[in-house]
Amino acid sequence: MNKTILITASILGLISIILGAFGAHALKELITVEAQKTFETGVRYQMYHALLLLFIGNVSNVQVKNKKILFYFVLFGVILFSGSIYGLATNSLSSFDFKTIGFITPIGGLFLIIAWGLLFVNLLKMKPKNDIF
Repeated sequence: MNKTILITASILGLISIILGAFGAHALKELITVEAQKTFETGVRYQMYHALLLLFIGNVSNVQVKNKKILFYFVLFGVILFSGSIYGLATNSLSSFDFKTIGFITPIGGLFLIIAWGLLFVNLLKMKPKNDIF
């Protein structure tokens, strides 16, 4: 499971860099400044959660079952949240009206919040080692 999580993290990170560059350069002349900021929000949250997956994939004190749950909440959260933001920000460039599916943005956000909450609970349950603090 760790390998899957780490590979997914690297793919999400790679895509966020590509989309960030695309938004900063190619979209600059095509969408409004407000839409550019919205697009950047999607990129930023995607990168944050790529980094979260890197952490989850490397932490040893979280059980595999819990890592799997965290992985799916983060993955689907990013797809729904950032993906819908990309669509909404570039809505004027498409014949599809992304506003009709804009309701999935908060669902994706909720999945990301749940993932962070579950990680917090899992970290609280960690057995302390003989640490200094």
